[in-house]
Amino acid sequence: MNFPPDPAGTDVQGLFALFPPADYMTRGELVPPGRVPQPYQGLLVHEHHMTVTIEAHHGDAVDVQVLEYRVAGDSYSRKILLTLQRSKRVVMFGLMRVNFRYCSADVRQKILAGQTPLGRILIEANVLRRIEPTAFLRVTPGPAMIKWFGLDSPRPTYGRFALIHCDEQPAVELLEIVAPE
Repeated sequence: MNFPPDPAGTDVQGLFALFPPADYMTRGELVPPGRVPQPYQGLLVHEHHMTVTIEAHHGDAVDVQVLEYRVAGDSYSRKILLTLQRSKRVVMFGLMRVNFRYCSADVRQKILAGQTPLGRILIEANVLRRIEPTAFLRVTPGPAMIKWFGLDSPRPTYGRFALIHCDEQPAVELLEIVAPE
């Protein structure tokens, strides 16, 4: 995968170094926001939490499943799936890295617990936040993502890199890939 080193401030190479994409993504290419087709356009090209957007799109609340995580000082990173509560269907894959210097002790504790989607934690804690999509991508799922999304074969899908600013500080880096529709 050939992504620029840091599209608009997201440390893409750093995220991929923590959780190498070989098992979950065989190809990824940046696309301009205007070339993201529907329904992915509505799911990704916005400045809202993916938790809220995914729930509205599917008409069901989501749960988080932490597949893998890393803690190093004030940095916490994780590889996750979002699943619909009723059907348990996986609707999103994600990577995130949080800088805990910009989070309260309560928010930090809830994130570390790994039981609640990040968006819900920040909303419920009433954290002053701003979501900044930094790049969009077209993805060819790898073996793990094919399995998680319940696909018979790889079908292209779309995702985004984003930053979440908490109190105007870049507190969270994200890669969010939605299940193919």
